[in-house]
Amino acid sequence: MIDLPKHKKLILFDGICNLCNDTVLKIIKNDKKNVFLFAALQSEIGQKVIDELKIDFVKVDSIILYEPGVSYDIKSNAVLKIANDFGGLWNLTYVFWVLPESVRNIIYDYIAKNRYKWFGKKESCIIPTPKLLNKFLK
Repeated sequence: MIDLPKHKKLILFDGICNLCNDTVLKIIKNDKKNVFLFAALQSEIGQKVIDELKIDFVKVDSIILYEPGVSYDIKSNAVLKIANDFGGLWNLTYVFWVLPESVRNIIYDYIAKNRYKWFGKKESCIIPTPKLLNKFLK
């Protein structure tokens, strides 16, 4: 099992997606409680978590929120749980929980399906700056 520091949550993201990389940087900026760690889905640790959780990578190719010993969430549930952790005005995102998960995931899947076309992609995964290095698992 993946050994994370206590009280940390791991966000697995598409490391070559520009939208995903920009989102990771926004999460880091808003993570005032220093809760989140990150790993690219394409990384060794990302693949290890996917294998351990028996997640079908074909169906989930963009975000996974993993809380060791608690749960993991994918797609819109992961996005909302991440936003809800920020507090403040981000608590307004609670309103989206009233939508059925299937409806939220239709929207999520539409954006995910078009993310490379709309935002582009990189040849390789994000390389964190020395300042952010402690937020990323390899």
